[in-house]
Amino acid sequence: MPTTPTYPGVYIEEVPSGVRTLVGVATSITAFVGRALRGPVNEPVRVQSFAEFERTFGGLWVLSTLSYSVQHYFLNGGTDAIIVRVAHTGDADPLNDAATAEVTNAGLTIQAMSPGAWGSSLRVRFDDDTRDLEPGELATELFNITVKDMATGEIEVFRNVSTDPDHRRFVTRVLDQESRLVVVDPTSSVPAAHPAPHAAFAFGADPFDDATGDFDQLIGGLDGSSIDDGDVVGNEAAKTGIYALETADLFNLLCLPPLTRDADVDPATLVDALAYCKRRRAMLVVDPPAGWNDVADVLDPATGVDALGLRDENAILYFPRVRMADPLKENKLDTFAPSGAVAGVIARTDGSRGVWKAPAGQDAVILGARELSVKLTDGENGQLNPMGVNCLRTFPVTGNVVWGARTLEGADRLASEWKYVPVRRLALFIEESLYRGTQWVVFEPNDEPLWAQIRLNVGAFMHNLFRQGAFQGTTPREAYLVKCDRETTTQNDIDRGIVNVLVGFAPLKPAEFVIIRIQQLAGQIAA
Repeated sequence: MPTTPTYPGVYIEEVPSGVRTLVGVATSITAFVGRALRGPVNEPVRVQSFAEFERTFGGLWVLSTLSYSVQHYFLNGGTDAIIVRVAHTGDADPLNDAATAEVTNAGLTIQAMSPGAWGSSLRVRFDDDTRDLEPGELATELFNITVKDMATGEIEVFRNVSTDPDHRRFVTRVLDQESRLVVVDPTSSVPAAHPAPHAAFAFGADPFDDATGDFDQLIGGLDGSSIDDGDVVGNEAAKTGIYALETADLFNLLCLPPLTRDADVDPATLVDALAYCKRRRAMLVVDPPAGWNDVADVLDPATGVDALGLRDENAILYFPRVRMADPLKENKLDTFAPSGAVAGVIARTDGSRGVWKAPAGQDAVILGARELSVKLTDGENGQLNPMGVNCLRTFPVTGNVVWGARTLEGADRLASEWKYVPVRRLALFIEESLYRGTQWVVFEPNDEPLWAQIRLNVGAFMHNLFRQGAFQGTTPREAYLVKCDRETTTQNDIDRGIVNVLVGFAPLKPAEFVIIRIQQLAGQIAA
């Protein structure tokens, strides 16, 4: 604000430049929704490596198609993933629902961190070998907890915890914030006295050994039946299933692995997921149904691509499935849905070339794929490509590659402006970046000084993309435009509190068909 001079002398004022750096958002954060061995349920967890996925969600599990998709994603160059674990609930038979293992000792109920049979491998010990008591502490309050996961060998020790809610190491707070294995049952109260200590053990003995130890075993953990479409879709109000991503800041791709190795996600579930993706400016990567065994199946009006009801610019489909080694089955080949591997290829392409480069071609090799479930010919590829189905192909030397870059609205008959994956993804990238980068405009005085700042900042962002080669054209005027002035924002708009910004760009479109004309020159006579 202007300085009010009160005394003779020199006054210094800092004048803002109006420059606000507009930063592009991430482009390849991939969300996976499905079944996992362990981990938080209906809670998005960000992982940046498969090792991190193993620590939180238990790694590969033969019943979890999600775990294989995540492995294929990181194997193919993925760097950022958001995992939403769902579990089956609401079944008429409680034994079909996922359940959490627990044990109660003297009124204190300890639960596994998350539902699943994995929790029944946990063992817990209590002892009262604590530090000296401080003024006001009671001997019945302090105790130690030791937890061991017999499946992995992981051990956690929590010393000098208390049953007093006002104590700085209240047992509920300590386990909630420090343990990766257990929590105190949130529905039960903590008793005033600590649990009875377990028997001491001989030096060198394993206190959790069945023969020599004394401990409490958590029981009742259940994996439940296979998840169904209702578990995957979830409830928007309760933020479960795909709607658990509401609490995730950003994701760009969504993969819904098959429910089981033999059961596909229902098309109705994919329609719901696609609608959610459109709201979040993300792309849905669609897996081919297991019943598609040849080109005729894909083109069948009753069961093929048109029957899915997913003709949209925010959906992309790849065919066929991939054959990869299964580490849980002696590395024998098995057939897997391709969405995880393709999402990894997309992330790898974004990192090396940019979101405006089509994630296809000889560089888009599917790492880890030994073969494809269907080997397509050029002619078969020529039938699927005009239908907006991206083919996975096998070529000599190159190997197994992504050989298509169309959205599901990219069928020739639709003549859509969003025909190509890189064009659509670049538009979503710009939209999300501008949405986040122009929040400062809200409630600013709506006049020429504001419009000039908008042109400056948005123009700088677009020019940076132009310099990176994201647009057509050799000059900024040919490549993009940013307009915000009296023409875009009239007095009526100002009266209604609206500022209109027009941003346009000339997208790069992939060279999908390379045509080489060869002519034989005959009878050429030197002059």
